[in-house]
Amino acid sequence: MSGTGTGEEPGARAARARALALLRIRGRATAVALLPAALAVVLFAAGARGFADGGGWDAARWAVAVCAVLVLLIAGAVALAVVRAKPAVSPTVPLSESAAPDLYRLVRELADRLDVPAPSAIALTPDCDSWLEDRSHPAAGGPTRRVEAAPVLVIGSPFLWWMRVAELRALLAPVVAGTSASAQSDIAAARRFVRGLDGAVADAAAPARGPVRRALRLPRVFVGRIARILLRSCRGHAAEMERGVAAAASSRAREVDYGLRIVAQEQVGLAYAGWDRLLTRVALPAWRMGRWPAQLGAGVVAALTELSRRDRLAEGYASRLGERPACDLLEEPGAADEAASLLAARLFHGGPAETGPHWAPVDWQQYPDEVVDRKWRSEAARLHRVLDAMGVPPATAVGGVPTLARVVEHLEAGETGGEELAAGILAAVAREEAEAQARETTPGGPSGPDAGVSGPGAPVSLGDRSAGALGDDLLTLWGTDPLPLFPLQPPRTGTELLADHVAAMVCCAAVDTAGAAPGLDWLDGPALLVDGERRADLGSPVLSLIEDGDAGPLRSWLASVGVRTDKPVRLA
Repeated sequence: MSGTGTGEEPGARAARARALALLRIRGRATAVALLPAALAVVLFAAGARGFADGGGWDAARWAVAVCAVLVLLIAGAVALAVVRAKPAVSPTVPLSESAAPDLYRLVRELADRLDVPAPSAIALTPDCDSWLEDRSHPAAGGPTRRVEAAPVLVIGSPFLWWMRVAELRALLAPVVAGTSASAQSDIAAARRFVRGLDGAVADAAAPARGPVRRALRLPRVFVGRIARILLRSCRGHAAEMERGVAAAASSRAREVDYGLRIVAQEQVGLAYAGWDRLLTRVALPAWRMGRWPAQLGAGVVAALTELSRRDRLAEGYASRLGERPACDLLEEPGAADEAASLLAARLFHGGPAETGPHWAPVDWQQYPDEVVDRKWRSEAARLHRVLDAMGVPPATAVGGVPTLARVVEHLEAGETGGEELAAGILAAVAREEAEAQARETTPGGPSGPDAGVSGPGAPVSLGDRSAGALGDDLLTLWGTDPLPLFPLQPPRTGTELLADHVAAMVCCAAVDTAGAAPGLDWLDGPALLVDGERRADLGSPVLSLIEDGDAGPLRSWLASVGVRTDKPVRLA
């Protein structure tokens, strides 16, 4: 096995050339730091030999010596910061070999066919992507012999559930081929140098916590600026080096399942579409209510199945499903799915690492009652609270009991009724979100692991699902602050929020007065089931009522479903 990846692929030779350029930058920086010290040695040696006598030479020698000491101290501080900087590590779910022996065997066989070193480990990420990640730095829990350590193969969890085994092998071939670069000493050293600079810059920009770090704030900022200058000079070479590595990996993998890889890439686009719809339409409402779907992998299969059925996006879909899915390579697919689903909730919504009364998993069978029905009734309750605050009288038919008639009559009564109610809903949602955020950040408040408050914590490691394993923090890059939130949807306007609330009130009335039921649509999220069939035609009548005050379309829709507007509706 060559293992170096140089000599055959032009991309590998280009990557090595860029790596040498990066190492030359490191060498020049070292030479600049040693230059004053070398000059001081020359001056002192000349004075000892009698070649540079006199008061002026003595002053020059000591001035250069002081300058050399200062430069060496600064260089030492920068070198120490680069060496000790914690590299950025992607949050993943570690997958041990005992939890996926078949998957490890597939990857090793693929590495043998490609004549490259096998990855040192495999991990899952809740995203539609796969890559190699070097975790040989001691801060990442890797070995100390960093040059010889192979990178970790990170696989997107949606791929395991949607891809077939042959498709996954073809998709991973160019990724696994990239391990050849880790065995090349120059490329590995250049990568460590760049990652160290990047970590030093990030450490200098991080907020100071503790009296020692606050006292060293100015030196940290100064060291960070020097590291930033070096990193800026390395940026172009580093980017070209990684392009060369990718080109070499792609060229090496061309002989392995190339035709099947084209088909697999088509499935990647489909997986992106289904995963996005599942997160934004299905998972997000549950996360906002303190529930996290525990089987997102199985959910993406259901969503993509429905997407393929509706839009006919998958050619030969039925025959493809007869092949072995990639998740069969895992010993416990359900446990892996649950771990990746919890990590997805943490990354995309900021949920905690442990479950509790206010942050609990939910199965798909429980989703309609635990999420959909609760969502509708909480929004209907908020709608009536805003109407109460506006002084809108209750419906006369049943006194103070909340009814759908109260909402409809108010919106069709006046021209400004909808605008005022939309502003009230928008303000109420903003106020409740601010209050929830304040409770999360209040010391001594309900911010523990059982309170559903976002905070750092380790991803669930398969094979060790104890509370202690959950408490090990692999995400120290974020410190003690909650994980950064990645908004899945843009902020909504007051009219959009009002439409959601009115539709929720209509759905509650349909459930309580017409025998309808909450349901789940894999592509659109919460759904109303009437006689077991999904009704998706509620949006247009609701918008006509809100925007134009025309209740005719909605009343016709209610009559077709059999909803009584004058009957009481149970709220949250």
